[in-house]
This record gives sequence, structure tokens and C-alpha cells, in this order.
Amino acid sequence: MLSPLRHTSRPVALVIGTGFGGLAAAIRLSLKGYDVQVYEKLDGPGGRAYVHQQDGFTFDMGPTIITAPFLLRELWTLCGRNFDQDVNLIAMDPFYRIRFDDGSHFDYNGDPYHMRAEVMRHCPSDLDGYERFLKVCERCKVLGFEGMGDQPFDSVTHLARAIPDFMRMGAWRTIYNQVARHFKSDKLRIVMSFHSLLIGGNPFSVTAAYALVNALERTWGVHSPMGGTGAIVKGLVGLLDGLGVPIHYNAPVVKIVVEDRQARGIQLADGRFIAADIVVSNGDTAWTYRHLVDESQRKHWTNSRIERGRYSMGLFVWYFGTRRQYPHVPHHMLVLGPRYRELLNDIFKRHVLAKDFSLYLHRPTATDASLAPAGCDTFYALAPVPHLDSGTDWSTQAEPMRQAVARRLSQTVLPGLEDNLQTSKVITPQTFHDRLWSYKGAGFGQEPLLLQSAWFRPHNRSEDIQGLYMVGAGTHPGAGVPGVLMSAKALEKVVPHVHA
Repeated sequence: MLSPLRHTSRPVALVIGTGFGGLAAAIRLSLKGYDVQVYEKLDGPGGRAYVHQQDGFTFDMGPTIITAPFLLRELWTLCGRNFDQDVNLIAMDPFYRIRFDDGSHFDYNGDPYHMRAEVMRHCPSDLDGYERFLKVCERCKVLGFEGMGDQPFDSVTHLARAIPDFMRMGAWRTIYNQVARHFKSDKLRIVMSFHSLLIGGNPFSVTAAYALVNALERTWGVHSPMGGTGAIVKGLVGLLDGLGVPIHYNAPVVKIVVEDRQARGIQLADGRFIAADIVVSNGDTAWTYRHLVDESQRKHWTNSRIERGRYSMGLFVWYFGTRRQYPHVPHHMLVLGPRYRELLNDIFKRHVLAKDFSLYLHRPTATDASLAPAGCDTFYALAPVPHLDSGTDWSTQAEPMRQAVARRLSQTVLPGLEDNLQTSKVITPQTFHDRLWSYKGAGFGQEPLLLQSAWFRPHNRSEDIQGLYMVGAGTHPGAGVPGVLMSAKALEKVVPHVHA
């Protein structure tokens, strides 16, 4: 039996990964009395929210949409600190501009009068449906987000108690079907259903319970921090510094050591064994089970079960800086292609890399000019693409796709782009697989289908291994910054109590 050499009387908790979920979990565990250490594969914090600096431009590599900021403020308050002294959040208006293939657009924000006017502008007969839809979204927020988000769902009893609320949310429907019940306009159906893509789900497959995202944004707004999302990561690391919690960088965890179905610690790539009382993985959940835990120790999460899961799309992301500015482009913008349902079928069901695409265009310098050299703009253009089951050879396809994205943007919202490029960087699903250890290169873990949500999603407390816990996008409640922060709250309810 492996036995730790203890330097503390407190139980030891090891956290794998420094994404939002891992950093939040480390804070909460430290405050509960654990001796916490954090191990990170990369050379800096953030995981999918890593920050990349290139040629004077600052690129947030991952999440850029901050909603439900009270979940962040709560962490600062728990540490006796003031969030607003460390992070300056700016409210977005619009939240997003959705540009359709015909050049028309919908500016989406939290102002009820503006939103009604935008609905009227596109389809006056859909206004009553819009009002009904808002009530559906609010019900989903109260029942799904507020009622279930931080509950651990690790027993059938939790599921049984939640079934009536799932029924009240119409969770058996897809989000697109729920939207289509209230809107006749094809454009408005897109505007009101695309949100599930922000958490890795096909609107034509994801449970309608995720209408709650619409209400989250309307209630708490959409924000961006000055300095980029990395400013929040830096702030969370600062909280851990204040708690005396060390983060070990360039320290990939290659194995969770298990004896008698009990997590005993971790093994690093350099061969070191670090003993622990509990292990918390903020790594991709499917990757954690498939690659870090011996299959002989897994009765529930067998390799075949992991492989049968349905996973979110992959992400093609082109980060670029321009030597000129584009002041007419807002902070968040969707540049839609000619197809919606058919493109999503190609991505999620057929696993085919199509010639056309839709883009999420992020221009953080619309809010914070310091993220680019003077007179320049920082961007990223994100295209949902199939995960690695497509068989796409990204070593040969990345550059042709980047060129196609550049042409599309030049023809639509960034005229002269190709002549004004200053710097460029591309990541693909292969990057997610190789650098972030994301199973199948999927951007968000399992797709948030009804039968892959709540109790049906990988649990915060491992079904297989005592003393092993999960936080982050791949576990309950799911992807998105609010989801991964709430997974750390759910963790608190299932880890052993520390006795004084």
C-alpha cells in the first residue's frame, strides 16, 4: 500500500487543472480545511481560459462571455476580499449582434423595450410568442439553474426529486422545438435557440431546460472584464495565493493512483507520486477516466461506456490582430452562414467538415483597447466544427480553413482584413486533444442532452472510485463559466467534512 509522508495534520486534497472549475474548487476546499495543492499541465493558469500573448496582442484562448457574475463575487467574499477591487467587469450592449447571411442583423441585449422592438422589426406577429417564451426561460432558470445547478445529483433519489421540475421545464423537448412553439420567423428561431452552442450543444438535440441561459443573461447581463477573461483567472490565482495554496505548473498528471477502489494520490509525468486523501479532477472528465484511471478500477465508466457517449462539437479558432481598427464591429458578434439546421447536422450527427461555416467573432478591443497595440484590433473567429470522429487531418486542413474564414470576414464585416493582418494563430480540435487533453478534441465534454444531464452526466463524486471527484465542463451541471463555477459548489456538498 502506498502511504503518504504527511507534513500536515489536515487532509490533503490534490486538484488537477487550473480552469475556472479547478481554481474555484481549490478555493472552496481550502476554506473547508483541506491542505490543497494544484497541478497544472500547462506553463500558466486557466486551462481552456489560458491567455496567449503574441506580437503585442492579448488573446483569451477560451471563454469570453461572463454571466451570473455573482458566482465569482461569492468566491471573493468567502476569502474576505472585494471582487471589484481586483476585477473590473463591463456590461455588454449589445450582448451579441447576430448577422444573418443576407446582411440583416439582430442586436440582442437585456433591455426589454429594445428586444421587443427588434422582434417587431423582424416579425411583428411573433411578439406575443416572445412574451410567452420569456416566461418559459424564467421558469427554466428558477427550476433548473437556481434549483438544480449546485446540487450534486449523485443518487437516484436526487433524480427522482427533480423529475417533476424537469417536466415543468418541458425538458423532453429540444431547445429548438421549444423556440419553434413560440416563433414563426426562421430568423427569430435562430436568435432564440443558438445559446446552447455556447455550452457545446446542438439546438436540435439539447434539452429545452437550457432555455435558462436566455434568462441568465437577461437577469444578470453579459459582461467582459477589463484586461480580458485572463484578469479573472489572475484574480482567482491571487485568492489562492492569499490562502497559501500552491499551483505547480508544467506538471502533467498522467495517473490517478487507486488502491482498493480508493484514490490515494497522483503520478506526474516525471514519475513522482503525490499522496492525497482526495483527488479532484478539473481535467476533461472523459479523458480523466479513460486515460488517468486504470480500466480495472472502473465498473461504471468503462472504456466502452465512455466511447458510446455523445460529445460536443470541436472548435476551430483563429486568433488574429489587425494593424487597423474596425469600430463598427461590436465585442460579440455571430456571423452566420447560409445554413443552420443542415450545418449543425454536418457537425454533430454526420461528423463532416463542411465547406460553409458560421462564426462567433470576438473583438475584445471594442471594450478594452489595451489588448492590442495602439491603432490595432484583437480578434478571434470561432467556427463550430466536428470533433475528431470526423477523421479530419487538421495538419493539412487548418490553413485552408483559416483562409476561407479570412475571405468570408473580408467579404462581410471586416473589409480589407487580408491586407491588414498583423499576427495570426490557429487552434483546432486536434489542439484541444493534444494540448488540453480533451477527449475526441471536443470543446465542452459530453453534449448537454437530456440523458447526459444532471444524474445522467458524470457525477461530481466518482461513481467508481472513493475519494475521486470531478469539477468542470464534463461533469454536472455542465459547460459555460456559470456551470463550471457551480460544479465547485456541488463538490462542497459531497466531499468529506473536515473535523477540527
